[in-house]
Amino acid sequence: MAASHTPVLLDEVLEYLDPKSGGIYIDGTLGLGGHTKEILKRSGPDGRVIGIDRDPDAIEIAKERLCEFGKRVEFIHGSFSEMGRIAKDLGIREVDGILLDLGVSSLQIDTGERGFSFLKNAPLDMRMDSTGGITAADIVNSYPLEGLQKLLWEFGEEGYSRRIAREIVKTREAARIETTGELARIVERSIPRKDWPEKIHPATKTFQAMRIAVNDELGSLEHGLNDGIVLLKAGGRFCVISFHSLEDRIVKNSFRNWETPCVCPPSLPVCRCGKIKMARVLTKKGVKSSENEVRANPRARSARLRVAEKV
Repeated sequence: MAASHTPVLLDEVLEYLDPKSGGIYIDGTLGLGGHTKEILKRSGPDGRVIGIDRDPDAIEIAKERLCEFGKRVEFIHGSFSEMGRIAKDLGIREVDGILLDLGVSSLQIDTGERGFSFLKNAPLDMRMDSTGGITAADIVNSYPLEGLQKLLWEFGEEGYSRRIAREIVKTREAARIETTGELARIVERSIPRKDWPEKIHPATKTFQAMRIAVNDELGSLEHGLNDGIVLLKAGGRFCVISFHSLEDRIVKNSFRNWETPCVCPPSLPVCRCGKIKMARVLTKKGVKSSENEVRANPRARSARLRVAEKV
C-alpha cells in the first residue's frame, strides 16, 4: 500500500506552500507521508515537518517511508483539530505553513476490514482512529429515526434520507446491523432502482454521512482552521484540499472571513467591531486536479485546493 500511495495535487501544494530551508510546517493529515516527503525535500537541509494523523497504522507506515529525514520530521498520533496544543507541547510558537488533505485516506479505503467501503463486506467501523470512539455500527443501531434522517441529509446530502432511516430502524428491530454489506443492501432497497445514481453506488452518500459523523470531520475541520490561522506567521500559507462540498464550504467561508476586515453596518461612521483582516485568499475559485492527474489517479477527480496567506 505504501508504495502505491499517490499524493493529490502535489505540484500545486508545493507551489503555494513554497517550503524553504529552516521553515517549520504542519502536515495535519500525514497519511502515508507523500506530501510530507516532498515538503522535507524542498525545505532541506533543515526544514521541519510536524506530521499529525489520527490513524496509528498510517503513522507507522509513514515512519518507515520518511526515516531518511531523521529528526526533521515529528510524528504525532492525534487530530489536526488540536494542532495548537500540539505545537505548544513541542515548544513551537509559529509555523511557516500548514497543509490539510481532508477526508478518508487511500490506506483506510483500501483496508477493507476498516469498514469505510461498501466494496468489501466488513465490520461497520469507519473510525479513522481505531484506538477508540464510536463506530458506524453504534450510530446505525442506536440513533433514533429523526437523528438518522438528519445525519444522512446534513452530512450525506442524501435525498432519500428519510426512507433509508426508516429502513435502518425496521431492519435493526429484527437484528443488530453489523457489516458494511448489510448497510449497503439497506440503502439499495430504500432507493427506487430508477433513481440510483449513474456513476456512483447508491450507498455512497450514506457511507459518507456515517464516516463524517463517526469522526466528527466537520467539527474537527472548524477547530483546525481556527487553531491554524493563529499558529501561522505573517506570510505563512494555509493549504487545504477538500473532496466534497460540505468541507469545501467550511474552508471557503473561513478563508473569506479571515480576508474580510470590518463587518460593521455601512451606516456607522466609525468601526466598532474591531475586526481586522487576518489573511488574503490566493485561490479565489480553488484549484482542481488536471486531466492528466485524474487519469493517473481517479481519486483526485473531486479534489479542490484552497490557499490563504496570513497577513
